[in-house]
Amino acid sequence: MDLSALYTELILEHSQKSEHKRQLKTSTCSERGHNPSCGDDITIELLVEDGKIVDAAFTGSGCAISQASTSMMIDLIKGRSAEEAQTLANIFLGMIKREISSEAELELLEEAIAFQNVSNMPARVKCAVLAWHTLTEAMKEL
Repeated sequence: MDLSALYTELILEHSQKSEHKRQLKTSTCSERGHNPSCGDDITIELLVEDGKIVDAAFTGSGCAISQASTSMMIDLIKGRSAEEAQTLANIFLGMIKREISSEAELELLEEAIAFQNVSNMPARVKCAVLAWHTLTEAMKEL
């Protein structure tokens, strides 16, 4: 199986994953992200204690790319400090903009590296980055 097919399978798997698609009973901050061009609409909730993201979840709907990106992002940020999560968001967004190509930095994204070539599909870029921009806005509340 080539890398492109593996990434496609990974995105499909995460788009159907429901583990993180729920409301938190208590949250420290939340933020709604909306992409009017395709209808993606999510709300990200974070529970942050002592500077660490203890739990994260999202609700809403959207295309497979936005749902998968949100799921992978939450997998990546849970258990990390807010500063680490922001660094990861910056790396992801830099990867999409083709500003970051360092293998060492990209490896920090783990499965989210599957979106590396989404920049070749301009109509899908907003779908892939929605959760990451929403996370950045939510963490401004901390």
